[in-house]
Amino acid sequence: MELFDQLRGIFGLALLLLIAWTLSEDRSGRPGWIWMAGALALQGVLALAIVRVPYIWDIVTLANEGVAAIERATLDGSSYMFGYLGGAPLPFELKEGVDPPLIIAFQILPLVIVFSALAALLWHWGVLRWLVNGLSLLLRKSLGVSGVVGLSGGANMFLGVVESPLVVRAYFARMSRAELFQVMVLAMSTISGAILILYATTLRETVDDAVGHMISASLVSLPAALLIAKLMVPGTPDDVATDTDNSDDERGEPGLRYESSIDAIVKGTMDGMQLFLAVIAVIIVVFALVSLTDQILALLPLVGEQPLTLKRIFGWIFAPLMWAIGIPWAEAQAAGGVMGTKAILNEYVAYLELAALPEGTFAPRSLLIVTYALCGVANLASVGLLVSTIGTLCPERRAEAAGLGMKSWIAGNIATAMTGAWIGLVTIGR
Repeated sequence: MELFDQLRGIFGLALLLLIAWTLSEDRSGRPGWIWMAGALALQGVLALAIVRVPYIWDIVTLANEGVAAIERATLDGSSYMFGYLGGAPLPFELKEGVDPPLIIAFQILPLVIVFSALAALLWHWGVLRWLVNGLSLLLRKSLGVSGVVGLSGGANMFLGVVESPLVVRAYFARMSRAELFQVMVLAMSTISGAILILYATTLRETVDDAVGHMISASLVSLPAALLIAKLMVPGTPDDVATDTDNSDDERGEPGLRYESSIDAIVKGTMDGMQLFLAVIAVIIVVFALVSLTDQILALLPLVGEQPLTLKRIFGWIFAPLMWAIGIPWAEAQAAGGVMGTKAILNEYVAYLELAALPEGTFAPRSLLIVTYALCGVANLASVGLLVSTIGTLCPERRAEAAGLGMKSWIAGNIATAMTGAWIGLVTIGR
Protein backbone atom coordinates (compact mmCIF):
# COMPACT_ATOMS: atom_id res chain seq x y z
CA MET A 1 0.00 0.00 0.00
CA GLU A 2 1.41 3.40 -0.94
CA LEU A 3 2.08 6.01 1.71
CA PHE A 4 -0.64 8.27 0.27
CA ASP A 5 -3.22 5.53 0.74
CA GLN A 6 -2.10 5.00 4.32
CA LEU A 7 -2.24 8.71 5.17
CA ARG A 8 -5.47 9.44 3.30
CA GLY A 9 -7.31 9.45 6.64
CA ILE A 10 -5.90 12.95 7.24
CA PHE A 11 -7.75 14.14 4.15
CA GLY A 12 -10.84 12.32 5.42
CA LEU A 13 -10.68 14.08 8.79
CA ALA A 14 -10.38 17.47 7.08
CA LEU A 15 -13.28 16.63 4.75
CA LEU A 16 -15.53 15.56 7.64
CA LEU A 17 -14.76 18.74 9.58
CA LEU A 18 -15.50 20.80 6.46
CA ILE A 19 -18.87 19.05 6.06
CA ALA A 20 -19.76 19.77 9.69
CA TRP A 21 -18.74 23.42 9.36
CA THR A 22 -20.71 23.76 6.11
CA LEU A 23 -23.84 22.50 7.90
CA SER A 24 -23.27 24.79 10.89
CA GLU A 25 -26.06 27.01 12.18
CA ASP A 26 -23.49 29.77 12.64
CA ARG A 27 -20.26 29.37 10.70
CA SER A 28 -18.73 32.40 12.37
CA GLY A 29 -19.44 30.98 15.82
CA ARG A 30 -17.22 27.91 15.54
CA PRO A 31 -15.09 26.98 18.58
CA GLY A 32 -11.57 28.39 18.73
CA TRP A 33 -8.78 26.87 16.68
CA ILE A 34 -6.85 25.88 19.81
CA TRP A 35 -9.87 24.05 21.26
CA MET A 36 -10.51 22.29 17.93
CA ALA A 37 -6.88 21.23 17.66
CA GLY A 38 -7.02 20.00 21.25
CA ALA A 39 -10.15 17.91 20.59
CA LEU A 40 -8.57 16.38 17.48
CA ALA A 41 -5.33 15.72 19.35
CA LEU A 42 -7.21 14.09 22.23
CA GLN A 43 -8.96 11.77 19.81
CA GLY A 44 -5.67 10.87 18.15
CA VAL A 45 -3.91 10.30 21.48
CA LEU A 46 -6.73 8.07 22.72
CA ALA A 47 -6.67 6.03 19.51
CA LEU A 48 -2.88 5.74 19.57
CA ALA A 49 -2.68 4.88 23.27
CA ILE A 50 -5.45 2.30 23.26
CA VAL A 51 -4.52 0.50 20.06
CA ARG A 52 -0.71 0.81 19.97
CA VAL A 53 0.37 0.77 23.63
CA PRO A 54 0.42 -2.92 24.65
CA TYR A 55 -0.10 -2.31 28.39
CA ILE A 56 -3.21 -0.19 27.82
CA TRP A 57 -4.58 -2.56 25.19
CA ASP A 58 -4.08 -5.47 27.59
CA ILE A 59 -6.20 -3.66 30.17
CA VAL A 60 -8.93 -2.92 27.62
CA THR A 61 -8.98 -6.49 26.34
CA LEU A 62 -9.44 -7.86 29.84
CA ALA A 63 -13.08 -7.09 29.12
CA ASN A 64 -13.03 -9.99 26.64
CA GLU A 65 -12.61 -12.40 29.53
CA GLY A 66 -15.48 -10.80 31.42
CA VAL A 67 -17.72 -10.96 28.38
CA ALA A 68 -16.77 -14.60 27.82
CA ALA A 69 -17.81 -15.36 31.40
CA ILE A 70 -21.14 -13.52 30.96
CA GLU A 71 -21.68 -15.33 27.66
CA ARG A 72 -21.10 -18.75 29.27
CA ALA A 73 -23.43 -17.88 32.12
CA THR A 74 -26.10 -16.63 29.70
CA LEU A 75 -25.78 -19.79 27.64
CA ASP A 76 -26.50 -21.84 30.78
CA GLY A 77 -29.73 -19.92 31.25
CA SER A 78 -30.78 -19.93 27.61
CA SER A 79 -30.00 -23.63 27.13
CA TYR A 80 -32.08 -24.47 30.21
CA MET A 81 -35.00 -22.42 28.90
CA PHE A 82 -34.78 -23.16 25.15
CA GLY A 83 -32.97 -26.50 25.07
CA TYR A 84 -30.75 -27.15 22.06
CA LEU A 85 -32.14 -24.02 20.38
CA GLY A 86 -30.51 -22.03 23.19
CA GLY A 87 -27.17 -23.85 23.02
CA ALA A 88 -27.77 -27.14 24.85
CA PRO A 89 -26.37 -30.36 23.30
CA LEU A 90 -28.22 -31.41 20.16
CA PRO A 91 -30.56 -34.40 20.53
CA PHE A 92 -29.53 -35.63 17.07
CA GLU A 93 -26.35 -36.06 15.03
CA LEU A 94 -25.39 -33.52 12.41
CA LYS A 95 -24.25 -34.42 8.94
CA GLU A 96 -20.50 -34.60 8.55
CA GLY A 97 -19.01 -31.15 8.01
CA VAL A 98 -22.13 -29.31 9.25
CA ASP A 99 -21.65 -26.93 12.19
CA PRO A 100 -24.19 -26.72 15.04
CA PRO A 101 -26.85 -24.11 14.23
CA LEU A 102 -26.39 -20.61 15.66
CA ILE A 103 -29.83 -19.19 16.48
CA ILE A 104 -29.38 -15.49 17.18
CA ALA A 105 -32.68 -14.97 19.03
CA PHE A 106 -32.01 -17.79 21.51
CA GLN A 107 -28.21 -17.92 21.80
CA ILE A 108 -26.92 -14.34 21.37
CA LEU A 109 -29.72 -11.87 22.10
CA PRO A 110 -30.32 -13.17 25.68
CA LEU A 111 -26.99 -11.45 26.47
CA VAL A 112 -28.90 -8.17 26.26
CA ILE A 113 -31.24 -9.24 29.07
CA VAL A 114 -28.46 -10.53 31.34
CA PHE A 115 -26.23 -7.50 30.85
CA SER A 116 -29.13 -5.11 31.38
CA ALA A 117 -29.80 -6.75 34.75
CA LEU A 118 -26.10 -6.60 35.66
CA ALA A 119 -25.88 -2.94 34.63
CA ALA A 120 -28.88 -2.04 36.82
CA LEU A 121 -27.32 -3.90 39.76
CA LEU A 122 -23.95 -2.19 39.27
CA TRP A 123 -25.71 1.18 39.04
CA HIS A 124 -27.54 0.50 42.32
CA TRP A 125 -24.28 -0.50 43.98
CA GLY A 126 -22.63 2.71 42.74
CA VAL A 127 -20.02 1.09 40.50
CA LEU A 128 -21.43 2.45 37.23
CA ARG A 129 -22.18 5.83 38.81
CA TRP A 130 -18.53 6.06 39.88
CA LEU A 131 -17.34 5.22 36.35
CA VAL A 132 -19.81 7.67 34.76
CA ASN A 133 -18.74 10.49 37.07
CA GLY A 134 -15.08 9.67 36.45
CA LEU A 135 -15.49 9.95 32.68
CA SER A 136 -17.53 13.11 33.17
CA LEU A 137 -14.67 14.65 35.13
CA LEU A 138 -12.15 13.73 32.44
CA LEU A 139 -14.26 15.32 29.70
CA ARG A 140 -14.82 18.47 31.74
CA LYS A 141 -11.11 18.87 32.55
CA SER A 142 -9.77 17.98 29.10
CA LEU A 143 -12.32 19.70 26.82
CA GLY A 144 -13.89 22.23 29.15
CA VAL A 145 -17.46 21.03 28.60
CA SER A 146 -20.16 21.80 31.13
CA GLY A 147 -21.00 19.41 33.92
CA VAL A 148 -24.23 18.19 32.32
CA VAL A 149 -22.54 17.47 28.97
CA GLY A 150 -19.68 15.65 30.68
CA LEU A 151 -22.15 13.62 32.72
CA SER A 152 -24.05 12.70 29.56
CA GLY A 153 -20.84 11.65 27.81
CA GLY A 154 -19.91 9.38 30.70
CA ALA A 155 -23.40 7.88 30.85
CA ASN A 156 -23.46 7.06 27.13
CA MET A 157 -20.53 4.67 27.57
CA PHE A 158 -22.69 2.41 29.70
CA LEU A 159 -26.34 3.29 29.11
CA GLY A 160 -28.44 3.22 25.95
CA VAL A 161 -30.06 5.99 23.92
CA VAL A 162 -33.16 5.77 26.13
CA GLU A 163 -31.51 5.28 29.53
CA SER A 164 -28.68 7.84 29.27
CA PRO A 165 -30.99 10.90 29.06
CA LEU A 166 -32.47 9.82 32.40
CA VAL A 167 -29.15 10.66 34.07
CA VAL A 168 -29.44 14.33 33.03
CA ARG A 169 -33.24 14.63 32.96
CA ALA A 170 -33.22 17.25 35.72
CA TYR A 171 -31.23 19.63 33.49
CA PHE A 172 -33.05 19.43 30.15
CA ALA A 173 -35.28 22.40 30.92
CA ARG A 174 -32.39 24.79 31.57
CA MET A 175 -29.55 23.57 29.36
CA SER A 176 -28.71 25.71 26.33
CA ARG A 177 -29.51 24.70 22.75
CA ALA A 178 -25.83 23.95 22.14
CA GLU A 179 -25.67 21.72 25.21
CA LEU A 180 -28.86 19.92 24.19
CA PHE A 181 -27.32 19.17 20.81
CA GLN A 182 -24.08 17.97 22.39
CA VAL A 183 -26.05 15.56 24.58
CA MET A 184 -27.90 14.25 21.51
CA VAL A 185 -24.73 13.81 19.42
CA LEU A 186 -22.96 12.01 22.27
CA ALA A 187 -25.88 9.57 22.38
CA MET A 188 -25.67 9.01 18.61
CA SER A 189 -21.89 8.49 18.52
CA THR A 190 -21.50 5.72 21.10
CA ILE A 191 -23.00 2.36 22.02
CA SER A 192 -24.15 1.18 25.44
CA GLY A 193 -22.69 -1.72 27.38
CA ALA A 194 -25.48 -4.18 26.62
CA ILE A 195 -25.40 -3.45 22.89
CA LEU A 196 -21.59 -3.48 22.94
CA ILE A 197 -21.57 -7.06 24.15
CA LEU A 198 -24.17 -8.04 21.56
CA TYR A 199 -22.18 -6.52 18.70
CA ALA A 200 -18.86 -7.90 19.92
CA THR A 201 -20.33 -11.40 20.20
CA THR A 202 -21.63 -11.10 16.64
CA LEU A 203 -18.13 -10.14 15.40
CA ARG A 204 -16.09 -12.56 17.52
CA GLU A 205 -15.27 -14.78 14.52
CA THR A 206 -14.49 -11.80 12.28
CA VAL A 207 -12.61 -9.30 14.48
CA ASP A 208 -10.03 -10.35 17.06
CA ASP A 209 -10.62 -8.86 20.54
CA ALA A 210 -13.92 -7.40 19.37
CA VAL A 211 -14.96 -6.31 22.87
CA GLY A 212 -11.81 -4.26 23.32
CA HIS A 213 -12.30 -2.58 19.95
CA MET A 214 -15.93 -1.73 20.77
CA ILE A 215 -14.92 -0.15 24.08
CA SER A 216 -12.13 1.87 22.50
CA ALA A 217 -14.41 2.96 19.65
CA SER A 218 -16.87 4.62 22.01
CA LEU A 219 -14.04 6.25 24.01
CA VAL A 220 -12.32 7.64 20.91
CA SER A 221 -15.64 8.92 19.56
CA LEU A 222 -16.38 11.11 22.60
CA PRO A 223 -14.02 14.00 21.62
CA ALA A 224 -15.12 13.74 17.98
CA ALA A 225 -18.80 13.95 18.96
CA LEU A 226 -18.20 17.10 21.00
CA LEU A 227 -16.08 18.68 18.26
CA ILE A 228 -18.69 18.04 15.54
CA ALA A 229 -21.54 19.14 17.82
CA LYS A 230 -19.81 22.45 18.57
CA LEU A 231 -19.11 23.01 14.88
CA MET A 232 -22.70 22.37 13.80
CA VAL A 233 -24.48 24.11 16.71
CA PRO A 234 -21.84 26.39 18.25
CA GLY A 235 -24.22 28.35 20.46
CA THR A 236 -23.98 32.07 21.19
CA PRO A 237 -21.98 34.14 23.65
CA ASP A 238 -25.16 34.51 25.71
CA ASP A 239 -25.36 30.76 26.35
CA VAL A 240 -24.62 29.89 29.97
CA ALA A 241 -23.10 26.49 30.54
CA THR A 242 -25.23 24.28 32.71
CA ASP A 243 -23.12 23.03 35.58
CA THR A 244 -23.91 20.47 38.20
CA ASP A 245 -22.19 18.83 41.05
CA ASN A 246 -23.91 15.55 40.10
CA SER A 247 -25.35 15.28 43.60
CA ASP A 248 -28.81 14.39 42.38
CA ASP A 249 -27.52 11.99 39.77
CA GLU A 250 -25.36 10.07 42.23
CA ARG A 251 -28.51 9.15 44.11
CA GLY A 252 -30.19 8.27 40.82
CA GLU A 253 -32.90 10.15 39.03
CA PRO A 254 -36.37 8.62 38.74
CA GLY A 255 -36.07 5.77 36.26
CA LEU A 256 -32.55 4.92 37.47
CA ARG A 257 -33.40 4.60 41.16
CA TYR A 258 -33.74 1.17 42.67
CA GLU A 259 -35.05 0.28 46.12
CA SER A 260 -32.82 -2.76 46.59
CA SER A 261 -30.50 -5.11 44.74
CA ILE A 262 -33.40 -7.44 43.96
CA ASP A 263 -35.40 -4.47 42.64
CA ALA A 264 -32.47 -3.48 40.42
CA ILE A 265 -32.18 -7.02 39.02
CA VAL A 266 -35.91 -7.26 38.32
CA LYS A 267 -36.22 -3.82 36.71
CA GLY A 268 -33.00 -4.31 34.77
CA THR A 269 -34.29 -7.64 33.51
CA MET A 270 -37.56 -6.08 32.40
CA ASP A 271 -35.71 -3.28 30.61
CA GLY A 272 -33.47 -5.85 28.95
CA MET A 273 -36.49 -7.86 27.89
CA GLN A 274 -37.96 -4.81 26.17
CA LEU A 275 -34.65 -4.25 24.35
CA PHE A 276 -34.47 -7.95 23.48
CA LEU A 277 -37.91 -7.85 21.86
CA ALA A 278 -37.17 -4.51 20.19
CA VAL A 279 -33.98 -5.85 18.59
CA ILE A 280 -35.82 -8.94 17.29
CA ALA A 281 -38.64 -6.81 15.89
CA VAL A 282 -36.27 -4.31 14.25
CA ILE A 283 -34.18 -7.05 12.62
CA ILE A 284 -37.26 -8.82 11.24
CA VAL A 285 -38.73 -5.58 9.86
CA VAL A 286 -35.44 -4.28 8.46
CA PHE A 287 -34.65 -7.53 6.66
CA ALA A 288 -38.20 -7.68 5.32
CA LEU A 289 -38.07 -4.09 4.04
CA VAL A 290 -34.67 -4.66 2.45
CA SER A 291 -35.99 -7.80 0.75
CA LEU A 292 -39.06 -5.96 -0.54
CA THR A 293 -36.91 -3.10 -1.81
CA ASP A 294 -34.53 -5.50 -3.54
CA GLN A 295 -37.46 -7.28 -5.20
CA ILE A 296 -38.73 -3.95 -6.54
CA LEU A 297 -35.25 -2.93 -7.70
CA ALA A 298 -34.86 -6.29 -9.44
CA LEU A 299 -37.62 -5.23 -11.82
CA LEU A 300 -35.41 -2.42 -13.12
CA PRO A 301 -32.89 -2.95 -15.92
CA LEU A 302 -29.57 -4.44 -14.85
CA VAL A 303 -26.82 -2.02 -13.86
CA GLY A 304 -23.67 -3.95 -14.68
CA GLU A 305 -23.54 -7.73 -14.40
CA GLN A 306 -25.33 -7.91 -11.05
CA PRO A 307 -28.94 -6.99 -10.24
CA LEU A 308 -29.58 -3.65 -8.58
CA THR A 309 -29.91 -3.99 -4.79
CA LEU A 310 -30.19 -1.63 -1.84
CA LYS A 311 -26.75 -2.66 -0.66
CA ARG A 312 -25.21 -1.81 -4.05
CA ILE A 313 -26.86 1.62 -3.93
CA PHE A 314 -25.52 2.19 -0.41
CA GLY A 315 -22.11 1.11 -1.64
CA TRP A 316 -22.12 3.68 -4.43
CA ILE A 317 -23.29 6.48 -2.12
CA PHE A 318 -20.94 5.83 0.81
CA ALA A 319 -17.92 4.42 -1.06
CA PRO A 320 -16.27 7.88 -1.49
CA LEU A 321 -16.63 8.56 2.24
CA MET A 322 -15.05 5.21 3.18
CA TRP A 323 -12.26 5.81 0.66
CA ALA A 324 -11.62 9.22 2.19
CA ILE A 325 -11.18 7.80 5.72
CA GLY A 326 -8.60 5.26 4.55
CA ILE A 327 -10.27 2.29 2.84
CA PRO A 328 -8.63 1.27 -0.48
CA TRP A 329 -10.91 1.93 -3.45
CA ALA A 330 -11.08 -1.79 -4.29
CA GLU A 331 -12.74 -2.36 -0.91
CA ALA A 332 -14.64 0.94 -0.69
CA GLN A 333 -17.90 -0.28 -2.22
CA ALA A 334 -18.21 -3.18 0.24
CA ALA A 335 -17.37 -0.79 3.07
CA GLY A 336 -19.86 1.76 1.77
CA GLY A 337 -22.56 -0.91 1.68
CA VAL A 338 -22.29 -1.76 5.37
CA MET A 339 -21.85 1.91 6.31
CA GLY A 340 -25.04 2.76 4.44
CA THR A 341 -26.86 -0.07 6.19
CA LYS A 342 -25.70 1.32 9.53
CA ALA A 343 -26.62 4.93 8.82
CA ILE A 344 -30.00 4.31 7.20
CA LEU A 345 -31.24 1.07 8.73
CA ASN A 346 -29.50 -0.25 11.84
CA GLU A 347 -25.92 -0.72 13.05
CA TYR A 348 -26.58 -4.27 14.30
CA VAL A 349 -27.82 -5.29 10.87
CA ALA A 350 -24.64 -3.71 9.47
CA TYR A 351 -22.49 -5.78 11.84
CA LEU A 352 -24.43 -8.90 10.85
CA GLU A 353 -23.66 -8.09 7.20
CA LEU A 354 -20.00 -7.45 8.07
CA ALA A 355 -19.73 -10.80 9.84
CA ALA A 356 -21.33 -12.55 6.84
CA LEU A 357 -18.96 -11.10 4.22
CA PRO A 358 -16.58 -13.60 2.61
CA GLU A 359 -13.19 -13.88 4.26
CA GLY A 360 -10.70 -11.60 2.55
CA THR A 361 -13.26 -8.94 1.59
CA PHE A 362 -11.28 -6.47 3.72
CA ALA A 363 -7.61 -6.27 4.58
CA PRO A 364 -6.99 -6.34 8.38
CA ARG A 365 -6.50 -2.56 8.56
CA SER A 366 -9.62 -1.89 6.49
CA LEU A 367 -11.62 -4.26 8.69
CA LEU A 368 -10.68 -2.23 11.76
CA ILE A 369 -11.58 1.06 10.07
CA VAL A 370 -15.00 -0.29 9.13
CA THR A 371 -15.59 -1.80 12.59
CA TYR A 372 -14.88 1.54 14.29
CA ALA A 373 -16.82 3.61 11.76
CA LEU A 374 -19.93 1.49 12.36
CA CYS A 375 -19.70 1.76 16.15
CA GLY A 376 -22.53 4.18 16.97
CA VAL A 377 -26.31 4.23 17.01
CA ALA A 378 -26.75 7.08 14.52
CA ASN A 379 -29.53 5.66 12.36
CA LEU A 380 -32.96 6.96 11.45
CA ALA A 381 -34.79 4.84 14.02
CA SER A 382 -32.54 6.15 16.80
CA VAL A 383 -33.43 9.72 15.83
CA GLY A 384 -37.08 9.06 16.58
CA LEU A 385 -36.23 7.15 19.76
CA LEU A 386 -33.97 9.90 21.11
CA VAL A 387 -36.34 12.75 20.24
CA SER A 388 -39.31 10.95 21.80
CA THR A 389 -37.30 10.20 24.95
CA ILE A 390 -36.23 13.83 25.40
CA GLY A 391 -39.74 15.03 24.55
CA THR A 392 -41.20 12.75 27.23
CA LEU A 393 -38.69 13.83 29.87
CA CYS A 394 -39.01 17.53 29.01
CA PRO A 395 -42.12 18.30 26.91
CA GLU A 396 -41.22 21.98 26.54
CA ARG A 397 -38.05 21.00 24.58
CA ARG A 398 -39.76 18.43 22.35
CA ALA A 399 -40.00 20.70 19.29
CA GLU A 400 -36.42 21.88 19.67
CA ALA A 401 -35.14 18.31 20.04
CA ALA A 402 -37.14 17.29 16.97
CA GLY A 403 -35.56 20.13 15.00
CA LEU A 404 -32.10 18.93 16.02
CA GLY A 405 -32.83 15.25 15.38
CA MET A 406 -31.55 14.91 11.83
CA LYS A 407 -28.59 17.17 12.60
CA SER A 408 -27.63 14.79 15.43
CA TRP A 409 -27.90 11.85 12.99
CA ILE A 410 -25.49 13.53 10.58
CA ALA A 411 -23.15 14.55 13.39
CA GLY A 412 -23.14 11.07 14.91
CA ASN A 413 -22.15 9.46 11.62
CA ILE A 414 -19.44 12.06 11.03
CA ALA A 415 -18.04 11.43 14.53
CA THR A 416 -17.79 7.65 14.11
CA ALA A 417 -16.32 8.10 10.62
CA MET A 418 -13.64 10.32 12.20
CA THR A 419 -12.91 7.54 14.68
CA GLY A 420 -12.51 5.11 11.80
CA ALA A 421 -10.11 7.53 10.11
CA TRP A 422 -8.00 7.85 13.25
CA ILE A 423 -7.83 4.07 13.68
CA GLY A 424 -6.65 3.79 10.10
CA LEU A 425 -3.91 6.33 10.80
CA VAL A 426 -2.65 4.76 14.04
CA THR A 427 -2.60 1.23 12.55
CA ILE A 428 -0.35 2.16 9.63
CA GLY A 429 2.27 -0.53 9.21
CA ARG A 430 0.16 -3.25 10.79
